[in-house]
Amino acid sequence: MLIDVHVHLWMPNGSRERAQSDKKAILKTCETYGVDQIYVSSLGGLYPDEQEIRMLNAMTREFMVEHPQLVRGYCYLNPRHANTLEVLRRGIEEQGMSGIKLWVATFCDDACVDPVVEQAIAYDVPILVHAFHKAVGQLPYESLGENVANLAHRYPEAKIIMAHLGANCYRELRPIRDCHNVWADFSGSIFHNDDLNYARELLGADRLLFGTDMPDAGFHISYGQMLSAQLTPEEREKIAGGNALRLFKRRGSDAKT
Repeated sequence: MLIDVHVHLWMPNGSRERAQSDKKAILKTCETYGVDQIYVSSLGGLYPDEQEIRMLNAMTREFMVEHPQLVRGYCYLNPRHANTLEVLRRGIEEQGMSGIKLWVATFCDDACVDPVVEQAIAYDVPILVHAFHKAVGQLPYESLGENVANLAHRYPEAKIIMAHLGANCYRELRPIRDCHNVWADFSGSIFHNDDLNYARELLGADRLLFGTDMPDAGFHISYGQMLSAQLTPEEREKIAGGNALRLFKRRGSDAKT
């Protein structure tokens, strides 16, 4: 089982041409490498308004309908919007999405995110948090490991995915080491060869998720890291898909995965 928990469709300036191109690239990669499921969010500008959020989630839903066996969706939210909880309700209850995506509209531990997290707990769905430490060019509200840890401590019942190993795993994973409700994916950066080994040592194989940031970051980077890491066959199986199956499984017999 191979599950990619971190995939994007991009719609810069509302352009559907880029999103359609992304779909083709993603589908070709999934076919080539035998990917069983992908979890997709659609993104555009850094600080989307309500109309853009609506359009992006519609794009994700369209991809889900086109490929129902392959594609699962994240409901993308800007927690600063007054209608955020309604967008979330519609995403989970009507559009059949499996999780929540938070990008860079605000820090993930900002108080305005709390209602989103509380509803995520009620729905029993994970929250994918963009966390990315940069040497230069850090965005104003770009979450780091300490922000993720703050949120995890505040809501120990929440299921949180910290994306990208925080981009600097030696700095960003330490704050979440003891946050057992936080998983990490290793998508979206050209990491050093030993980063995944370090993440496995610090967090354990049960808290690591295969993710690639397709289509931009290159599937082969994350895939190669997983194959070359010092993992037992059982650990590799967990990271490739087993952990995701458990994480996205929801309570109740009628819950969608």
